[in-house]
Amino acid sequence: MTNTQENHVSGATTGATIWLTGLPSAGKTTIAYELAGRLRADGHRVEVLDGDEIREFLSAGLGFSREDRHTNVQRIGFVAELLASNGVKALVPVIAPYADSRDAVRKRHESEGTAYLEVHVATPVEVCSVRDVKGLYAKQAAGEISGLTGVDDPYEEPQAPDLRIESHTQSVTESASALHALLTERGLA
Repeated sequence: MTNTQENHVSGATTGATIWLTGLPSAGKTTIAYELAGRLRADGHRVEVLDGDEIREFLSAGLGFSREDRHTNVQRIGFVAELLASNGVKALVPVIAPYADSRDAVRKRHESEGTAYLEVHVATPVEVCSVRDVKGLYAKQAAGEISGLTGVDDPYEEPQAPDLRIESHTQSVTESASALHALLTERGLA
């Protein structure tokens, strides 16, 4: 086997958590699924831990208080680390608005020796509110909901993410390509 083949096989079996954080409708999930398809085509085992699905199944009953959001992020972080430590690329498109919650997930991965990358999908709130994929911004504007991250609830931007994606200035394909390039650079793709 050549070195290139060995690296490809090794990268395909190396797990990692790729955490995509950003505002609602920033493009996190869309980018995650685009990257997942690319990684699967390259022979990687991949799972997308979609924040909405996790809330429905793993974190049912949790609200949106700071404490409940922290608990939700820690649960997702635990599952992601478990998958990643078993050779899966865990793509995690989750808002995770608080820096301390994300830091705790990173520390869990570091303590287990599991690769972890934080990606900030840095789409401005003005763009997110126009995209409004789930109608949350419209509901908030109409007074139907409160506590919308980035509008009337805080979002603490990552200070030193492994990658910052400006999804409002590039296509989904370009965003996924930038993330794939980072994984390749780190020996994970």
